[in-house]
Amino acid sequence: MGGLPPWLLVHTVLVEPFEGEGPFGPEYGEQTSVRCMVDEKRRLVRSAEGAEVISETTVYAPLDTVCPAGSRVTVNGRVSTVLTSSRRDGGGLPTPDHLEITLQ
Repeated sequence: MGGLPPWLLVHTVLVEPFEGEGPFGPEYGEQTSVRCMVDEKRRLVRSAEGAEVISETTVYAPLDTVCPAGSRVTVNGRVSTVLTSSRRDGGGLPTPDHLEITLQ
């Protein structure tokens, strides 16, 4: 099957990938526009540090999207921080390969 079907990618978000901590705080890469599917549903997830936190939004993006934990994502004008970023890759099986991004 490959990636997500194009007809599912009905939303667009802006992603600024987290690149690390600098002398004045977090540093981010160049902002890119990503076609995706957005699910605005509150759910309990574990952060990259293992703490239980509430995610307000989940974004399903193409697998080649660069969006590690700590990145900034703008959805519908609201800027959020990435809690987790999980690769869903079927390794050649007929599954919709994608990147699942949970936001604060």
